[in-house]
Amino acid sequence: MRKYLPLLFVFVAGIFNAQAQIKLGGEIGFHAASVIETNNIPGWDTAVKPFYSSRTAIHFGVKLEIPLGNRFFFQPAITYTSKGRQYSRNNNVIDSTALDTVYTKNSLNIGYVEMPFYLTYKVPLSKNHKNNFFIGAGPYLAFIYNGSLTSQMLTQQDTTSNYVTQTDKLQVGNAVTKYKTLDVGVNAKAGLEFGAITVNGYISQGLSNFYTAPYNGTFHHHIAGVTLGIWLGQTEVALAAPKPKTKKPVVIDTDKDGIPDDVDMCPFQPGVAKYNGCPVPDTDHDGIDDDHDSCKTIPGVARYHGCPVPDTDGDGIDDEHDSCKTVPGVARYHGCPIPDRDHDGINDELDKCPDVPGVAENNGCPAIKTEIKQKVSYTAKNILFAIGSDRLSIISYKAMDQLALLLVAHNELHLTIEGYTDNTGTPETNLVLSQLRADAVKKYLIKKGVQENRITSTGFGQEDPIADNGTMNGKERNRRVELKVTTQ
Repeated sequence: MRKYLPLLFVFVAGIFNAQAQIKLGGEIGFHAASVIETNNIPGWDTAVKPFYSSRTAIHFGVKLEIPLGNRFFFQPAITYTSKGRQYSRNNNVIDSTALDTVYTKNSLNIGYVEMPFYLTYKVPLSKNHKNNFFIGAGPYLAFIYNGSLTSQMLTQQDTTSNYVTQTDKLQVGNAVTKYKTLDVGVNAKAGLEFGAITVNGYISQGLSNFYTAPYNGTFHHHIAGVTLGIWLGQTEVALAAPKPKTKKPVVIDTDKDGIPDDVDMCPFQPGVAKYNGCPVPDTDHDGIDDDHDSCKTIPGVARYHGCPVPDTDGDGIDDEHDSCKTVPGVARYHGCPIPDRDHDGINDELDKCPDVPGVAENNGCPAIKTEIKQKVSYTAKNILFAIGSDRLSIISYKAMDQLALLLVAHNELHLTIEGYTDNTGTPETNLVLSQLRADAVKKYLIKKGVQENRITSTGFGQEDPIADNGTMNGKERNRRVELKVTTQ
């Protein structure tokens, strides 16, 4: 989002410098932010939706007011607006004999740089028109600035309580489980203006789907709140030329460009007669007017007569900054390709063993022996858990002990543990249970002498089933742990 901020400030500056009577002001307020979600998950409306609620958030920014006549005003603004929702659920029992979730709380917080465009109508409440009732509405564009998901959980197993809290930064993009950069919607407001002070209530409704879920669903922002504003100042220009005191014709040239206003198509901007009093056009907005621009529709630079700096190899890095002008490369290597020191076809940034030839499936390191992979695969197939629990079954210990001996004997190996469940229960509880199961395997191996920094454990809940959850056999296969071994 930060790359858009300079453009937004240029937009504000451009409007403020326009030849019109305008006001500049600031505003701040509070609102209740929520999310309207629809999906096709069976039972979601009764089992999950009631536990979602709105969260209190803030918004602040700057606004402009441009009169349009007949009590109508155009009011664009740039604001920072916090949106999202929260989830809270108590006494969610996963397995009444093994693990009780006392409560679960999640808070979704997304910050946007938002550009609302209001068409506002004012009704005067005093003769001097300084006190008014106003009402307005219009669209908005919002660009995501930051975001996080904070999760809290209190569980109790037997007589032991465990409190976990975690804050994760939101991922931005169009892929599954990511939040989209752009959000579009509409706003409406109504309030009172007392001189330089304004106070109003407003509502906002998102029209675009701001999140790509791993299931069929739509997500739209909805907020309602109040705003306090203050006008900081205004600038004015004359709306009509003064009446002449005599019958002698008066020549008016507002922009002082030598072209009278009655024939000047741009009376507030100095120009030239060739373009009827307007400035020489700059079609591509590169600061070089069309009369001196050899590439009128493509932004460029003066030393290339208005054309862009050449890019011989077409890698997006112009020749003036490209150390390998005829070979496509990347900016961080000054336009040259990413190095590959060991010449194994895997560039050094992706190669965990950049000085030793390796294979892609082992991140550029030498291939792991087949017998090691077979032992790890055997262990994964023999790790079992009780239904709805993260307790390892006794029959898992033999295979786990063999895996621990293998890892202790090969210090170069690193292990990734991925936990999965069937679809029994809610996606939220299954995600927690799968993480607990992966962690249980990790703790067992650590107790057997494997260094903790060589093991990574992650739970994926009921995602990526390998069998039909509609059968008991399929559910049993989906309650699994997958193990992956690498040398880095």
